[in-house]
Amino acid sequence: MTAELATIIDFIRHGASRFTAAGLTFGHSYDNALDEATHLVLQTLHLPHDLSPAYGQARLTADEKAALLALFERRVIERTPVAYLTGKAWFARLEFISDRRALVPRSPIAEMILNGFSPWLDDREVGRALDLCTGSGCIGIAMASYNPGWQVDLVDISDSALTLARENIDYQDVGGRVRVIASDLFAGLAGERYDLIVSNPPYVTEDEYSAMPGEYAHEPKLGLTAGDDGLDFALRILAEAPDHLNDGGVLIVEVGESEHALVELLPRLPFNWVEFEVGQMGVFVIDRNALVEHRGVIAAAAQR
Repeated sequence: MTAELATIIDFIRHGASRFTAAGLTFGHSYDNALDEATHLVLQTLHLPHDLSPAYGQARLTADEKAALLALFERRVIERTPVAYLTGKAWFARLEFISDRRALVPRSPIAEMILNGFSPWLDDREVGRALDLCTGSGCIGIAMASYNPGWQVDLVDISDSALTLARENIDYQDVGGRVRVIASDLFAGLAGERYDLIVSNPPYVTEDEYSAMPGEYAHEPKLGLTAGDDGLDFALRILAEAPDHLNDGGVLIVEVGESEHALVELLPRLPFNWVEFEVGQMGVFVIDRNALVEHRGVIAAAAQR
């Protein structure tokens, strides 16, 4: 079989066919077998992700073929996410170091970052921003990369994740404007206030986690699960965020499929659910004034 596979295009096609035939799940940066195979092949060959199609017919060496075939087998047999196999992932058009210390970078919030958070920040000045539950640091680092005037804090409870976030800060060369803080949500942020708080916290229910495909078992459970309804962290964030937002400040949180449980629990809260290119994806925007106005019901819900 190795002799029949010769070029970059051959291996991308072969990888995509193997992944599809194996019934793999695509939920870590890519949503299809072809894109995953392309990422794996180009990363392994140390080639740019936007390689010109003209190089598709370039032939591989025997060692390169062996390395790729071994990674294809690991992806199929172990169900290991491609980002963990290659050590790299793309988020908001930026490359990040990715390994099992944190979830693979992925979130529709990337689209908001690339769009300058319009229209939500169109009439607001941002000097300080917070990426809460930062994991690999991808959201906060991307915010800093696209907004040179912002000072950004990255917060997580996991020391391992924060070590990875520090590596990504250096990798993206934003160390002068990005700070890492170990904290259980806002517990270690006494006195800190921000114009923008963005969070992609754990929001998977225990039942959902039990039913998740094998790929997700490679990621830290700490970064995924949030109780029986997926709202353990989102409710704490809603309750505590007003004390860490400046006047006119904005909170943006991803809750995924737990959106329905959140709306049912807090039906009068004026959530703005963001529409992305592919539709609504469980991300809400709310300002500090609304959080303060509804503080009582939020606190009661958080203590349920």
